[in-house]
Amino acid sequence: MLEELERRNYTESTTRAYLRTIEDFARYFKRPPDQLGPEHIREYVAHLFRDRKLTDNTVNQRVGALRFFYVKTLKKTWSVEETPYPKKRFRLPVILSKEEVGRLIESALIPFHRTILVTLYATGVRRAELAHLKIGDIDSQRMVVHIRGGKGRKDRDVMLSPHLLEELRQHYRRLDRKPAEWLFPGGRWHTGADRPIDTKVVWYACREAAKRAGIRKQLHPHTLRHCFATHLLEAGADLRTIQVLLGHRDLKETTIYLHLSQRHLSATASPLDALPMFAPTTSSPEPK
Repeated sequence: MLEELERRNYTESTTRAYLRTIEDFARYFKRPPDQLGPEHIREYVAHLFRDRKLTDNTVNQRVGALRFFYVKTLKKTWSVEETPYPKKRFRLPVILSKEEVGRLIESALIPFHRTILVTLYATGVRRAELAHLKIGDIDSQRMVVHIRGGKGRKDRDVMLSPHLLEELRQHYRRLDRKPAEWLFPGGRWHTGADRPIDTKVVWYACREAAKRAGIRKQLHPHTLRHCFATHLLEAGADLRTIQVLLGHRDLKETTIYLHLSQRHLSATASPLDALPMFAPTTSSPEPK
């Protein structure tokens, strides 16, 4: 299965997730996965919902991993009728106001975390994309950040804010051991020049900053990506530009931010306001 994933150029994170799913599937039934069939898949999916309380998106990813294993690795047929994908629920993501984003950044536990939060919000990158940023990806001549091998193994460029550039320069000066490659080096004290930080560091930076800032909204690294897109839309950027910056394949993925933009919501009047009973009354002048 690993060879099949590598041949199709799947990302490291997807590869890990798919392999973990097949391992978990086999452990649940205590049998090799190639000896299990559609009835076992249906029981396993029910178990994920009923006992583990996983979300529909997470279960969909698990079903995708099982489908890949049976179709691509074992070369077996897959019946959508027998093993359907769970129906997805449409949920609007949590959005922070600009003031809350500022509080979050200022509440970072350490300067290293502050730079992570600033980079997430300034570029809208995914946490894995941030972790794998290299020093050479920061192009101060063209004022862009090169995102290499994003989701779907696609490269893209995003804007490099002058404030972000200054933040990154200060971040580089603070590092005890100057890395030759990774912008955010790993290791206990972020001195592992040969490897980048783990994405768990990005999660921890967001969680601790939110706690210190007193932000009670459910917050994770992807929240700042949503804030990046929504705040750009409110500032007048068009959806196509935001689609390119986010690296979305389909514009439909980007239109979700229309539901979140205060500018677009406030520009549309409620039909309630058009009822005659709420029409402004013109009072006649009082006699002198």
